Amino acid sequence: MVMPGAEAVSLDLAGRVAIVTGASRRRGIGAAICRALASHGADILFTHWLPFDRALGSGVDAEGPQALEAELRALGVRAVAMEADLSLADAHLRILNTAAERLGSPAILVNNAAHSSGDGYERLDAATLDAHYAVNLRAMALLSVEFARRFTGGMGGRIINLSSGQGMGAMPTELAYAAMKGAVEAFTSSLAAGVAAKGITVNAVDPGATDTGWMTEEFKAVELTKMAFGRLGQPEDAARLILFLASDAGAWITGQTIHSCGA
Repeated sequence: MVMPGAEAVSLDLAGRVAIVTGASRRRGIGAAICRALASHGADILFTHWLPFDRALGSGVDAEGPQALEAELRALGVRAVAMEADLSLADAHLRILNTAAERLGSPAILVNNAAHSSGDGYERLDAATLDAHYAVNLRAMALLSVEFARRFTGGMGGRIINLSSGQGMGAMPTELAYAAMKGAVEAFTSSLAAGVAAKGITVNAVDPGATDTGWMTEEFKAVELTKMAFGRLGQPEDAARLILFLASDAGAWITGQTIHSCGA
């Protein structure tokens, strides 16, 4: 039975251009987001920055960006892999300009890239705070506001930020990361109110503990005790929610942080 006034809402993204930051590794959340959006027709520009993976990340996938680009094109969409150091103050302009030149005006922005390094109160210093701020907050904010300024597509603009559920529990060994990701959630709700009139929704997704290759066996064992479904989150879990928010099906959701943690 269909309620009066109800109509089918499609997940089809054909004809839309999406920017996804932070898709260096084929096993990561960024790559899964790209696949989900591309499988529903979106053309994709994704950024990658292998120097972070080499220095602080959870493993290097040196051929990942090129392999992902080819994989997306095999789905029948246009795809561009772009190396981008989001710690640079003008990175947002380079990304948006490249997307417009190569693919057309973007309608979807997914701020997935993140900088993370352990600290804790005994190690936290100015350099650590600045490094987290530059990528996790400044780049996200500048990309978002410039995307909104340029957006002229009427209803259908989407900004989706990745959070980490700072309000759900303490992260005592990730103080800088927690502070910046907490700010992402605050920024999300305020920006949503400002850009709604342009037809843009803004939401944040907290995917919870997601197994992308960085977890130790000890960490997995602890996290499994919290999981109601008896398994760890996978990149595809986050990607499915982001696909929903990016599509017409998510048009009535804005200003929210969605905790999709399987717990």
